Amino acid sequence: MKKFLIVGLGNIGSEYANTRHNIGFKILDELVRKYDVSFKTDKLGDRAEFKLKGRTFVLIKPSTYMNLSGKAVNYWLQKEKLELDQLLIVTDDVALEFGAIRFKMKGSDGGHNGMKSVNEVMQTQKYARFRFGIGNEYPKGGQIDFVLGEWESEENKALKERLEISAKAVESFGLGGLANTMNTFNGK
Repeated sequence: MKKFLIVGLGNIGSEYANTRHNIGFKILDELVRKYDVSFKTDKLGDRAEFKLKGRTFVLIKPSTYMNLSGKAVNYWLQKEKLELDQLLIVTDDVALEFGAIRFKMKGSDGGHNGMKSVNEVMQTQKYARFRFGIGNEYPKGGQIDFVLGEWESEENKALKERLEISAKAVESFGLGGLANTMNTFNGK
């Protein structure tokens, strides 16, 4: 049975729960809801698992806070005995408009501290990433407040549908591979 590690980046704590920076957690929460499973607290994060068409999806929400995400990614990749091609990092991206989906095989951290940590700890940039657009409607110097801010009411209304599409995109990664998922979901 093929297994995949899906790591949603975010920050623990209720004060971060509905922030833009926690979209990685939100997308994993949508998968947990859809498959009626639950997260259990484990080492360096909360872990859930579901099976779909002969594939196992291991979902991790790191408890390390965003800036130390690489520590949790490395730990869970080794614990589950998986290779880099079985890893998907789910994260927010200010370079994409709200709700836009972009899968990539490799790349820089783009100024994202969570991705920077993953790249440093893993000593590579060659792993799949799912970037969810949060937009960049903030004044000069206001990026931190924006990403750690909560969704606007219009964004909140659109989020339900975007989360459902995002869950399907994660499933596609495990079932059809990265190239197929990029062709199907990039730009959706």
